[in-house]
Amino acid sequence: MQPMTTPPDTFAATRPRLHAIAYRMLGTRADAEDVLQDAWLRWQQADQAALQSAEAWLVTVVTRLSIDRLRAAKAERADYIGCWLPEPLVEVEERTPETMAELASDLSVAFMWALERLTVDERAAFLLRQAFDRDYDEIATMLGKSEAACRQLVHRATERVRQGQRRFEVPRHTHRELLAKFMHAAQSGQTQAMEALLAADAEFVGDGGGKMPASSKVLLGGHRIANLYGVLPGKVEGGVDYRLAEVNGEPGLLRYFAGKLESAQAFVTDGERIVAIYVVRNPDKLQGIRQQLH
Repeated sequence: MQPMTTPPDTFAATRPRLHAIAYRMLGTRADAEDVLQDAWLRWQQADQAALQSAEAWLVTVVTRLSIDRLRAAKAERADYIGCWLPEPLVEVEERTPETMAELASDLSVAFMWALERLTVDERAAFLLRQAFDRDYDEIATMLGKSEAACRQLVHRATERVRQGQRRFEVPRHTHRELLAKFMHAAQSGQTQAMEALLAADAEFVGDGGGKMPASSKVLLGGHRIANLYGVLPGKVEGGVDYRLAEVNGEPGLLRYFAGKLESAQAFVTDGERIVAIYVVRNPDKLQGIRQQLH
């Protein structure tokens, strides 16, 4: 006879999915953890024996809590200095099977950047449908809207994400090899070599949060981006170093100034050239990585 699953086990078993929803909705680990803590407190107070599906109940609670928190965050981000990028999730070593399962649905920085263009309800409906494969009747219940309204939200969000995201199906080893070449060129300040690896219309998005220098707008052009990287080795006292890492489930770079973590960088490639770079310099968003690496 199988032992009964206790309520803590139910929450713990569902936690990875709940965290995935909250992080994709909010873009920071701290906010996602706060939502899960609130959900845990509500779970403790709920009549668990009366629930038809504990997982469905928990997903609904986390979704609604995330929506409320995102509405508040949207107002705060309106005053954010420069571009707002998600807090990067970094793995320095190759992913384990457990990590691969956790990152199964899309959470690349490019994808999260595209999600920022959506309204709160669009983002929730889109993620529940596209990332977590929820039926429209479930989404309607979670959002308190009709199924028709949810279908329209998902349709509108899908179109906006497609317009805002440059997406290519590139073999992982190709992505990593291209990035290794770029890292070598950047390490030694080889501007021409970097420009050859960048698409002519490449995009650069930097997030300094007003605490570190970063362009307030998207920087366009492979030549300009190559120059931006090329001057660093001669300007940074103590030297510039790069390290390959997994950034939100894809090959990326960690950059160090004088031995201290300065940024986490995500890259989009078409298989031949780098078409977009997302650089998080805001020290608040790097704190989790620093703690992880020590």
